[in-house]
Amino acid sequence: MAMNKLLLKLAAPVLMTSVLLTSIQLGVVYAEEAKVERKTQRVPTLRSKVYDQLSRAQSLADAGNPAEAFEVLDNVKSKASSMNSYEQAMMYNFYGFIHYEAENYDQAIAAFENVVQQQPIPETFEQATLFSLAQLHMMRGNYDKTIAKIEQWEAIQKNLYPNKEIPAKNLVLKAQAMYQKQDYASASQYINAAVEQIETNDLGFQVDEQWYVLQRAIYFELKQPENVKNVLLKLVKKFEAPKYWIQLAGMYGELEQEEKQLAIMEIAEQKSYIATGSDMFNLAQLYYYHQLPFKAAAVMQKAIDAGKLPEDERNLTFLAQSWNAAKETEKAIPVMLAAAKLSDTGELYAQLGQMYLNMDKWSQAIAASEQAIEKGGLRNEGMSHLVIGMAQFNVGEYNEALSQLAKAQEYPGSRGMAQQWSKFVEGERKQFANYASIGS
Repeated sequence: MAMNKLLLKLAAPVLMTSVLLTSIQLGVVYAEEAKVERKTQRVPTLRSKVYDQLSRAQSLADAGNPAEAFEVLDNVKSKASSMNSYEQAMMYNFYGFIHYEAENYDQAIAAFENVVQQQPIPETFEQATLFSLAQLHMMRGNYDKTIAKIEQWEAIQKNLYPNKEIPAKNLVLKAQAMYQKQDYASASQYINAAVEQIETNDLGFQVDEQWYVLQRAIYFELKQPENVKNVLLKLVKKFEAPKYWIQLAGMYGELEQEEKQLAIMEIAEQKSYIATGSDMFNLAQLYYYHQLPFKAAAVMQKAIDAGKLPEDERNLTFLAQSWNAAKETEKAIPVMLAAAKLSDTGELYAQLGQMYLNMDKWSQAIAASEQAIEKGGLRNEGMSHLVIGMAQFNVGEYNEALSQLAKAQEYPGSRGMAQQWSKFVEGERKQFANYASIGS
């Protein structure tokens, strides 16, 4: 049986780490920053009477009364002509936040778009809103807008801190958007930069698990199995999840490094990570491929006994073949018989006939081979006639044996052996006849 390579499930997740602070938090943070931030233009202040109304709306929303919260905000909005840009931006921010909490994402986007249209406002406030917009557009599948908002964020950052590198979280979000756009080369550039930035810093931060998952998925789409394997090695080392061990084994299979594939699967089994029927079947196939049929049979038997794999034709056939290859014929016979009964063809009965023949069980070999021929669909019917002929010879039925061997000669796949056996049986029959005549 040829070894099936382990399948990889490498779908990348949608990375959505919320940075939507509560509106009250934003008001406190940006009211302070507004005093010192702007170098090129003066940012107006947030007056307490406006802030109090916005806070009241926030409290109502937090208490589970969004309708009343919106009423308060609508009242504030009716006085917008008397409000400065910062106050209007904060008002729209509260609209956006409450819509976000209510999972009204399109309305939240519209509200946050209004935030950044109010100028001047604190640049950190504008950046936070742009990042929230990028994330919301990502959630809604607006990938080009996701990238655009991130790049607007970066333009402000460059103006404020020209020597600072782009934060890894921005790079990851761009990578995710590029991945969804199937621009895998660009996605790879951004996720690699993000991962490298965190891996090489000296602040003790660890790369987020989902960043590696995204990086792995991108490498997979780029058909770079060596890189996929390298990312999986990190995932196995850092996060120890069973699925990463299985996927790592699969990648070694893709790279045709079957010994490493088996080694990883054996370690995974020792860690009790081989838990599903499909994984147990894959491990059994690896054992069989590496000429360890007893281990293959043991894994298959365990999976079937535990109800992880059904007793269907495929599984029973493989189990029987594994027991047979391990010289455990007595265990193989009943399993092969059960599989043969489930099969639409007589092929398994034909194999059963050969197994009986090898065990010198002549009558059973004849019966199984006759069932094989009767059921039909054989790859080489001649072999079943050959088995019957050989078994009949061994029970002294020379004429019947020669008849079956003659039928076997009609098939190319069994003709040569059948001819040799016919000559042998014919010689034995004549010798037996001579002994009989002498005795009489």
